[in-house]
Amino acid sequence: MAQGTLILICGLPGAGKTTLARRLALQRGAVRMCPDDWIEAMLADPTDVIERDRLRDPVENLQWELAKEWLRFGHIVILENGFWSEEERTQYACEAIAIGALIELFYTEAPDFDRLWSRVSSRNIEITGSPFVMSINEL
Repeated sequence: MAQGTLILICGLPGAGKTTLARRLALQRGAVRMCPDDWIEAMLADPTDVIERDRLRDPVENLQWELAKEWLRFGHIVILENGFWSEEERTQYACEAIAIGALIELFYTEAPDFDRLWSRVSSRNIEITGSPFVMSINEL
């Protein structure tokens, strides 16, 4: 059986994680797992930030369980959770290695805070009404 590959996309909001993940998924025929996509699909009220935040861990855990199954079958899986902490990246990598998968880590960044905010505010305009509209204070 082919060896699976786990791709972790790390970076702050507005740094280009989703753009990179989509490009890699197309180029490599990978399964892309974006928690924000699933959370948005589940929310009855897109302005319910409390429910949005409550769903984060269960969705990421479910996606991780599915990802491990796909990795065991030799697929390439992209997780774009942000992976801001080294501890979190290490945990995912160790679990993937334990089931025989390869690991790739991509870090996305913007040159400065102003560029991040420019990207986030542009995205905010596109997704008005979405639970993922972000204020400058949240960023």
